[in-house]
Amino acid sequence: MKIIDIKLKEISVPLKKPFKTALRTVNSVEDIIVEVLTDTGNTGYGEAPPTAVITGDTKGSITAAINEVIKPSLIGMEVDNFESLMSKLDKCIVKNTSAKAAVDIALYDLYGQLYGIPVYKMLGGYRNRIVTDITISVNDPEQMAKDSVEAMNLGYKTLKIKVGKDSKLDIERLKVVRKAVGYDIDLRIDANQGWKPKEAVYILKKMEDAGLNIEFVEQPVQAHDFEGLKFVSDNVYIPVMADESVFSPMDAATIMQMRAADLVNIKLMKTGGIHNALKICSLAEIYGVECMIGCMLEAKVSVNAAVHLAAAKSVITKIDLDGPVLCSEDPILGGAVFNESIITVGEGAGFGVKGIK
Repeated sequence: MKIIDIKLKEISVPLKKPFKTALRTVNSVEDIIVEVLTDTGNTGYGEAPPTAVITGDTKGSITAAINEVIKPSLIGMEVDNFESLMSKLDKCIVKNTSAKAAVDIALYDLYGQLYGIPVYKMLGGYRNRIVTDITISVNDPEQMAKDSVEAMNLGYKTLKIKVGKDSKLDIERLKVVRKAVGYDIDLRIDANQGWKPKEAVYILKKMEDAGLNIEFVEQPVQAHDFEGLKFVSDNVYIPVMADESVFSPMDAATIMQMRAADLVNIKLMKTGGIHNALKICSLAEIYGVECMIGCMLEAKVSVNAAVHLAAAKSVITKIDLDGPVLCSEDPILGGAVFNESIITVGEGAGFGVKGIK
């Protein structure tokens, strides 16, 4: 199975409601779809979202990285020479993690097709069903409470509450949400780098004192501030998760060695795909650190790949793969089945994606 071409398409999928964080507001998924074609007629599918505020990647940079650098590097290579493929993909261009992730996903898809096995079984096969949280956008407290109750009524048992926008109001947001949903629902919060270290400690201690029972806080400080992240981790009881701080396996190793965070969030668009994500999983197993698998605002091709990784690995204990259920429609044929919080992995070869509507 030899790679003969790589083609790109664009998809645009409106969201059911605006997605708001401390960093941005988004109304639709605008992603690049990658198709890696082979001489056997097999096609591997990948996907990349332009998330400039987090990864630095835009549609233009993703397209240019693939067409001008990655594609010429991989054309003519055999899929079963997989380690060499991954090495070439990783080394042919620095950074550009979203472009690399899209192609990495397509290559894993082809590798699974080559041997007639679902990727999740190829990587470990730990389970075939996972349960995701759902994100509640940052808004005024009353709107967030309303959105939280709506999610609870759809069967979600875990809500990820976006904060980091007006620290005083963040405390009120969580109080109102907790009152609305009660204590049978797990609440995790994501500040998206919105606080300073001492501010984060103050806010989180207030939440602890209020008995809000927060499962964990995600990325309370700036991505580059490993010392600040450690300061927060050392001074609050609520577990701290590193997200934007972790792009590479080296980032993960540094944070684990420093004990700067209690948990790590793996996102394929930060790691450059599954190949490096697996290295982070191995590090987490060594250091005894649980992982969450997350996504940007992505459609089902790339989230489906993250589902397979989550299904494969027991060290991934927390799931944040709600991207497809936030979309108003699903333009992807095949792949995992998303039934609100319940995600069931497909048993087709590779990732089971059949095409784009």
